Amino acid sequence: MNVVLVEPEIPQNTGNIARTCAVTGSRLHLVKPLGFSTEDRYLKRAGLDYWKYVDISYYENLDEFFDKNRGVNGNFFYATTKGKRYYTEVHYSMGDYLVFGKETGGLPEELLHSSPERCIRIPMVRHVRSLNLGNSVAIILYHALYSQGFPEMS
Repeated sequence: MNVVLVEPEIPQNTGNIARTCAVTGSRLHLVKPLGFSTEDRYLKRAGLDYWKYVDISYYENLDEFFDKNRGVNGNFFYATTKGKRYYTEVHYSMGDYLVFGKETGGLPEELLHSSPERCIRIPMVRHVRSLNLGNSVAIILYHALYSQGFPEMS
């Protein structure tokens, strides 16, 4: 699986997500600008000693990410509070991309409008804004892996 963070802002969230990617064998894609330095101590601390197990790629912007990954084997799913379908209502395959936006603003509106059928959401009561980014990634990623029988995991 592929986890894509578009312009993440909080180093602790990204470190936590990197750790989740390490234990699931998922590839992490970071789309700049990042709201922190990759040398940030909070980022490194949140990822603990798992960094050596993370397959990570960096992109200067969303256009570069799509240029390098479009046409590859795998579907793109966009996690957003604006999605019409629950994350449990889609079929996931190995190689799919789970795309998450920045903590304060989510994914770009034009991306969501261009592929509404690929927008997924986590159900929650409506008087709150959203879940923590690290929690959202873990929920959706583990469901996607569960639906495939936890491939290559024990």
